[in-house]
Amino acid sequence: MNDRVSQIERRLDRRIPLGCQATIRLKSGESIPAECVEISVGGMTLRSSYVPGQAEVLEVIIASPGGQVARPPLVTRLEVKRCHALGQGLYEIGGTTVRVVG
Repeated sequence: MNDRVSQIERRLDRRIPLGCQATIRLKSGESIPAECVEISVGGMTLRSSYVPGQAEVLEVIIASPGGQVARPPLVTRLEVKRCHALGQGLYEIGGTTVRVVG
């Protein structure tokens, strides 16, 4: 699939801004704090100090937004598609949801 087609397909999913706490859990068991900036049916955008590899699959745990209603976190597997430095040790990570775990 070429980049132009994948960009068009990404734009078809409605993006919902969240700005809620998230955690990236690595295969080693290490947990890294993150922020889920936006989410869609097909993927999400995170901000974190972690620098993933291209096509790395991350387990991402997203807390309920606002914390007003007690709900279990959303747990997904995210395949990394892009990572851009934002400065001050933060990176924006964009990816495709491979699987919803819980």
